[in-house]
Amino acid sequence: MFINARRIKRSIFFQLLTLCFICSILTVTWEELDHHVVSHVRAFSYRYLVNDYSFINRNFHVSREEDDNINKYPYLINPQHKCQNHKVLLLLFVKSLPEHTDRRNFIRSTWGNETYVRKELGVDVRVVFALGVHAHPLFRAHVQQKLIQEDHMFKDLVQQDFLDTFHNLTVKLMLQFSWAHTYCPYRQFFMSADDDMFIHVPNLVRYLRELNRKGVQNFWVGRVHRGSPPVRHKKSKYYVPYEVYPWVSYPDYTPGGGYLISGDVVRKIYKVCMMLSSTLYIDDVFMGISAKIIGVSPQNHIYFSGEGKAPSHPCIYDKMLTSHGHVTDMLDLWKEATKPQIRNISTGLMGNMYCTLVKAVLFCKPFSTYPCMAAFS
Repeated sequence: MFINARRIKRSIFFQLLTLCFICSILTVTWEELDHHVVSHVRAFSYRYLVNDYSFINRNFHVSREEDDNINKYPYLINPQHKCQNHKVLLLLFVKSLPEHTDRRNFIRSTWGNETYVRKELGVDVRVVFALGVHAHPLFRAHVQQKLIQEDHMFKDLVQQDFLDTFHNLTVKLMLQFSWAHTYCPYRQFFMSADDDMFIHVPNLVRYLRELNRKGVQNFWVGRVHRGSPPVRHKKSKYYVPYEVYPWVSYPDYTPGGGYLISGDVVRKIYKVCMMLSSTLYIDDVFMGISAKIIGVSPQNHIYFSGEGKAPSHPCIYDKMLTSHGHVTDMLDLWKEATKPQIRNISTGLMGNMYCTLVKAVLFCKPFSTYPCMAAFS
């Protein structure tokens, strides 16, 4: 009995020691564990088991006094006649920083070339760049002067007097919808994209024509995020404190890098934006909240890349819509992706089998830009 008691005590001691060790590890790593695993499990479970976001209406509306001050930033540059009296198939807003002149020029030379779209594709598309003012006061005046010169040349900059920073992305979102509602009333579709996004405009125009024939309304499409949790990791730029958003899951949304909506949704989102608090600075989530209020749900499109960069291969170009993370390679990609022979590469039995195999190899792996099902579409 004495020996057994000693063994039991020793066993209990080692169990307690092991438990303390595990608790210590969890204490040290809990923030990372919560960020990468626990918060996602909670959010995903809430989205698919509860899926109730009625708290949004109660908590994000502002008072009449606050409403008077929402988005009252004056325009510094405003091409108000860009599409005011024209019926355009697509108004395409590109979010850009004041200092990103090179990126804007790459876009103007490739997928943002309105003349090319009109002559080669036979439709009217308007491309404008959404800007605030340079965040650093020492460079602000010099950069602003360059922007004025740039606008005199291209007439495609829309700028309001707010600091162009990450935490003002929701303000920039409001700028886009406000300008679209006021100065481009006859747009049939609206798209928002980052200035490092490649858009395959010929494929996009074909897609828009198909949607137009169907007469879609209340339409919103992109790469949908469902059951995403707020980021509580304080070192992340996407960190959102509990006092801004205390709930476990965001409503469904599409990344702000690139999404498309029908023209009727612009007016509805604009009206909702004017009634909501912009303290939530994650603009794509703010878009999701606004859409939830008006009853519009995002649809997933397998060839919207979200945040990812698409693999380079001719078999992809005939269906791709967006690819994220392009700057200096924009011109080369445009030339390759819009070659006339690309349209026929996957035709016929052998062409179809070859491209299906290539896309399966490229897409059917972890963290692929496009989902595996895109290989077989």
